[in-house]
Amino acid sequence: MNPMTSQTTSATTPPAARPAAAAFRGRPDWRLLLDWLREDGLVTAEDAQRTQQRLAVAGAQHPLLRLAHVGMPDARTGRPLDAEALTAWLAQRAGLPYLRIDPLKVDVGRVAEAMSIGYAERRRALPLQVGAGEVTIATCEPFDAEWVAEIAAHMRRPVRLVVASPAEIARYTTEFYTLSKSVRAAQKSGEAAGAGTPSFEQLVELGRSNRPLDANDQGIVQVVDWLWQYAFDQRASDIHLEPRRETGAIRFRIDGVMHTVYQLPLGVMAAMTSRIKLLGRMDVVERRRPQDGRIKTRNPRGDEVEMRLSTLPTAFGEKLVMRIFDPDATVRELDALGFSAHDAQRWERLVAEPHGVILVTGPTGSGKTTTLYSTLKRLASEAVNVCTIEDPIEMIEPAFNQTQVQPQLELGFAEGLRALMRQDPDIIMVGEVRDLETAEMAIQAALTGHLVFTTLHTNDAASAITRLTDLGVPPYLIGATVIGVLAQRLVRTLCPHCKQPDPALTREMLAAAVAPWRMNGGFRPCRPVGCLECRMTGFRGRAGIYELLTASEALKAAIGGAPELARLRQQAVADGMRPLRLAGAARVAEGSTTLDEVLRATPAWEG
Repeated sequence: MNPMTSQTTSATTPPAARPAAAAFRGRPDWRLLLDWLREDGLVTAEDAQRTQQRLAVAGAQHPLLRLAHVGMPDARTGRPLDAEALTAWLAQRAGLPYLRIDPLKVDVGRVAEAMSIGYAERRRALPLQVGAGEVTIATCEPFDAEWVAEIAAHMRRPVRLVVASPAEIARYTTEFYTLSKSVRAAQKSGEAAGAGTPSFEQLVELGRSNRPLDANDQGIVQVVDWLWQYAFDQRASDIHLEPRRETGAIRFRIDGVMHTVYQLPLGVMAAMTSRIKLLGRMDVVERRRPQDGRIKTRNPRGDEVEMRLSTLPTAFGEKLVMRIFDPDATVRELDALGFSAHDAQRWERLVAEPHGVILVTGPTGSGKTTTLYSTLKRLASEAVNVCTIEDPIEMIEPAFNQTQVQPQLELGFAEGLRALMRQDPDIIMVGEVRDLETAEMAIQAALTGHLVFTTLHTNDAASAITRLTDLGVPPYLIGATVIGVLAQRLVRTLCPHCKQPDPALTREMLAAAVAPWRMNGGFRPCRPVGCLECRMTGFRGRAGIYELLTASEALKAAIGGAPELARLRQQAVADGMRPLRLAGAARVAEGSTTLDEVLRATPAWEG
């Protein structure tokens, strides 16, 4: 299947009674486009006349953009005719598919093979895919296509023409050709320097050249800058630079799913990794052991963005992962995080307690850090001293006093927590309880009047209690100090632009699939469809689902003996806990996610 198909809307053949457009060759000006719009019934004669008066002064913009700027109402719907609507209409007039360019699906590394940037700018065209059977090229001048035969002869394969917005073509022409030029320049620079790639299969070759890669080469600087801005624009949460046997792969994680973005020569990727390590104050020369670092930069909106860096030696070179932290993560309200009204009220009461241990559990990447930082940010005030001990520090937050675990200096969680106890804290956050010593220190802090937040890796909330007993914490201490456990998961949310009601899913089917509970409240399940806004996936963004266990007197009594997991779960439900699958089912019922997403992300109930 052509990789561009997923981002192309279905084209419709223009009616036969359109000889003016069918016979036209060249580039129509805004006056001719306005006549065609009036002929097709998209604008009224009155609106066309007003537009003519407004556009009487000459302008350099593409005629589609000039018409879009006016904001003429669509005579059929009343909505303003923006650039996207006008481009889709022009594509239909020309009998070509309309396409909204998705940069993740563009073969950026090969755009320059089809035409130079000068040629692309003159023709107002942009190559998108160079396949074995055809070349896909976007244009905003569908009636000016005499050059297509020339490109087909040059590439020795047919050209598939699609129509895209002139604004998108102008933007991505500059962006893609600049990137391609930077990569080629960096590659030549690396070859001239004799830069080798640290690979398991090339260790013998490394001894032949001691000349390092130039991490400050202008081409490398531009490629790294592009990479970050591109990742921010695409809403990526992680950037992966992965050396392979013959090439390097750049991949983004978007809404929890990995996407391959670009293929790079290994020498260029090694230089990019060196550049990023340099900016992250990491040891550029050391490639044999893992390293951690961090970088602060700005996204296209001008907001500061934290990125956590992690390197790992692999068979074909040094792999680098950059985790991007949303600048708005620490100021989100509970409903924005995904808390239901029921759990939000219970969580607010819990974090208002003066002392005790609150555990947040879930696998890596389930949103625990976002929940903790957002909660602590609201609790941190001028009257409260919030201290954290983390490994690593996820995000720098001025309202906290944050300490980094440093095992090489014998500063682990337990030692850091012991030191924090002498810093007059009110609220303490411990990154993770990994051993008995850290658990005992957290409990001691709670017994001496502090509110302690920490994390565990367990499947559900009740399992956190038994995990502490497995570490060796006496049950009576758990019952005396643990005041609540929050388990959470992240599920993809349905795209609001294209989701549709799902009549196939009934209330009984949903209840049977998640748990033996009766589903109350409204029932408006939806299904994913796919559109240009969500890259045809049907999903856009993620939200949390939660189960909150609170330590009632009955639960403390259940903990006090030999805690049994099934009994703890049953008592927690009796106290008001909604299990993860039931919380997910509520999201399905309200139409914000799907049953498959909930079943994939949550453990089965075994109460």
